[in-house]
Amino acid sequence: MTVSVEKPNVTQAKSAEQAQPDANKLVSNDQFTVPQNNAFGNTFRDYEVGARTDKVEQHYKASHINQTYDFVKKIREEYKKLNKAEMGIWECCELLNEVVDDSDPDLDEPQIQHLLQSAEAIEKTILMKTDLGKILVLPKFGELPQWAVVGDTFPVGCAFDEFNVHYKYFKENPDFKNPKYNTNNGVYSEGCGLDNLLMSWGHDDYMYMVAKENGTTLPQAGLFIIRYHSFYPLHKHGAYAQFINEEDKKNMKWLHVFNKYDLYSKSKAHVDVEKVKPYYESLIAKYFPAKLKW
Repeated sequence: MTVSVEKPNVTQAKSAEQAQPDANKLVSNDQFTVPQNNAFGNTFRDYEVGARTDKVEQHYKASHINQTYDFVKKIREEYKKLNKAEMGIWECCELLNEVVDDSDPDLDEPQIQHLLQSAEAIEKTILMKTDLGKILVLPKFGELPQWAVVGDTFPVGCAFDEFNVHYKYFKENPDFKNPKYNTNNGVYSEGCGLDNLLMSWGHDDYMYMVAKENGTTLPQAGLFIIRYHSFYPLHKHGAYAQFINEEDKKNMKWLHVFNKYDLYSKSKAHVDVEKVKPYYESLIAKYFPAKLKW
């Protein structure tokens, strides 16, 4: 498993087509291979072609215009209070029945299905709580617009990298022309570590905050995955690599492993929630208290 974060050529040719499994058939870990097409018959993370193209583009337009350094600092201060609710992890999972991710070109299913599809593809090794933070779109948790909850994440406080999806819309972001924030390193220094970056606000950072402040016993690699699994500019393209430190490099290999299942397990084939519930409740109990502050 490569842990390289060097940028590839942006015009790199696509690999030759090969026979691939159907993305709509769930398979276990020992059988899992990366499918070529998503549930709509298109290539994964194709932002130019597909049934959801316009909706996804409008999402990123709003995100890239509004996710500023000042906005992120302010909203992090609000949500670190963890005063929205008190509930268990599985209760949160069930709330995802009400959430569909507008930023996702590969799936239009309730997010509880994506969560369990990823976990089942890993063959129940561990249920990473990466998407639970998407409850932020619900009224009880602030009813944030989806541009402040889902989609690829990126650092604020430094220049926006061209490997970000729909990069052109950053030109309308107030920070784009601010000399304090528009240089390569901005307010940061090389090798400072990802923990010292202020990331665009969304479900990743929120769930990391919830897990950490509620005393999870997940290993550090698990927390790293929760916090940075949507940081595609880095783990797919190597953007912002000047900021990573040695600890980040160690954790990146686990993020690459997880990403295979997170991205390519998306499917129209539903997991039977009630059938798998007892297993996941027992697994949750190993890593989280019965009730958490959100």
